[in-house]
Amino acid sequence: MEITINNYYEKRESLFKWRSNTSLLNKTILAFLIACITGIMAQIIIPLPWTPVPVTAQTFAVLMAGILLGRYWGGISMALYLLVGLIGVPWFAGMNGGIDVLFSANAGYLLGFILAALFLGHFTDKYIESRKFIPMLGLMLFTSFVLIYIPGLIFLAVWSQNVTGVSVGIWQLLLMGAVPFIIGDLFKIGGAAALTKAITPKIGEEL
Repeated sequence: MEITINNYYEKRESLFKWRSNTSLLNKTILAFLIACITGIMAQIIIPLPWTPVPVTAQTFAVLMAGILLGRYWGGISMALYLLVGLIGVPWFAGMNGGIDVLFSANAGYLLGFILAALFLGHFTDKYIESRKFIPMLGLMLFTSFVLIYIPGLIFLAVWSQNVTGVSVGIWQLLLMGAVPFIIGDLFKIGGAAALTKAITPKIGEEL
């Protein structure tokens, strides 16, 4: 058992070292693969009747993008997800794609995905302590409820005003773009933080 555990620790360290030191081509392929997984998970949706923003599973993939790919490349994977969708690939929530998504109720959340992956990738690679469950849980809570929600709510408010011609109150905005997603996001954050603890190396220095 001890040999098996030691092999596991060695393999996860070598895997993360490899993804940091591999070629530009391999990093690009990995980034596109994570973008594809994000697109697939975006199709797991629960539409809500009082808001144009559906509940989706893609936030889990966004959180893990920074962990798996590290600084810069996690953000690049989410930028690829956005750019490829904008050119017409229908892998946004509800099989949507095209430039019109930039003017949709979901646009701010998509931009927040890039910020989220960049933020988590930076901390995962630079600070060993951040790879433990409690620190990562805190980082992911900040990532979801600040880096994703805030741009999401800002764009949602602009979209709503453009559509209805009336400014949305803060409470109505929260009911449309934040409150319905909190419980689901807490489960996704907890799962992503636990997975991070299990798969990331806890020895050595920066990745």
